[in-house]
Amino acid sequence: MALNRFLEAGRTEVGTDEAGRGCLAGPVVAAAVILPEGFNNEILNDSKQISEKKRYALRPIIEASALAYGIGFVTAQEIDEINILNASFLAMHRAIDQLKIDFDHILVDGNRFKAYPNKPHTCIVKGDAKFQSIAAASILAKTYRDDYMLKIAQEFPYYEWNRNKGYPTKAHVDSILKNGTCHHHRKSYHIKAY
Repeated sequence: MALNRFLEAGRTEVGTDEAGRGCLAGPVVAAAVILPEGFNNEILNDSKQISEKKRYALRPIIEASALAYGIGFVTAQEIDEINILNASFLAMHRAIDQLKIDFDHILVDGNRFKAYPNKPHTCIVKGDAKFQSIAAASILAKTYRDDYMLKIAQEFPYYEWNRNKGYPTKAHVDSILKNGTCHHHRKSYHIKAY
């Protein structure tokens, strides 16, 4: 099924999505993307629906084609302070803040959003599988977050972040129970043993 180009034709729409909400460690990362009117890519889809190889192949295409894009990071410490839902909104706002051109409307993946100043938005459940701009944002958010997790995995190899990217796999949870947490872990999250 082809993804929709716009919710409403004739206006400049920003797609935004985040990655890493369900993780025990690392930041939540969001992207915001404005695609040109004629953009089309057969592979583009929700980042969860396509392989890692395809995600990384798509990233330079999205970055080269986009009229503008931004990436927003919110740290584990910030997540603990404001909770993951607010951290997701903050990451999206930080990504939108980086856009170099003006826009008319924000398309948000999900069912909730904290309004961005002076810009209307529409929340779309499973929007990353429905709209090109949100799918593109999901690809950028996921690949930038994965790159970050691979980098910090070198510092803490026993958590296996190079494989689990901070998600609560059995190996990750077992390692926390054995080695304790580090400053990249979200202390407000309840860690259940398997």
